[in-house]
Amino acid sequence: MAAAEYPGPVYLRLTRNKIPVLYQEGQEFTIGKGILLRKGTDVGLVASGVMVHRALQAADVLKKEGISAAVLDIHTIRPLDRESIVALAQKTGCLVVAEDHNINGGLGSAVCECLVEEYPVPAARIGLRDVFGESGNPDQLLDAYGMGVADLVSAAKQVLHRKR
Repeated sequence: MAAAEYPGPVYLRLTRNKIPVLYQEGQEFTIGKGILLRKGTDVGLVASGVMVHRALQAADVLKKEGISAAVLDIHTIRPLDRESIVALAQKTGCLVVAEDHNINGGLGSAVCECLVEEYPVPAARIGLRDVFGESGNPDQLLDAYGMGVADLVSAAKQVLHRKR
């Protein structure tokens, strides 16, 4: 509905694979405003699309290891919710950005540009590493291309070690 009402061009990505429903009917949604799904203090996981559920799973794994991970759903790349991203960087001191997209020119690039300009912190990008993808089972492909829950957990631990 928000895309239909937006006064200008809109690019909307859809998926074929089944993913868990994260939001209930009537959930507040504003183009350009992310949704903080989980509070945390040690590391921020910023995700979009199908990677949001994986970020929540990674936060659960990290919690079992004593690491408090926040999860921010950035469903809109442009306009980017710079305010929420900077607030999360200030709160946690490091971020991992996860997207089911090429890391160049997508959410990861946008978040890192925001951080460089407003609040530099260690960051890592999880996504397609500038290669051509293949066809197949979506979950298996995400894992094969380094976008699995274990990859998110590993990246979170790496940025934690780089914190000042």
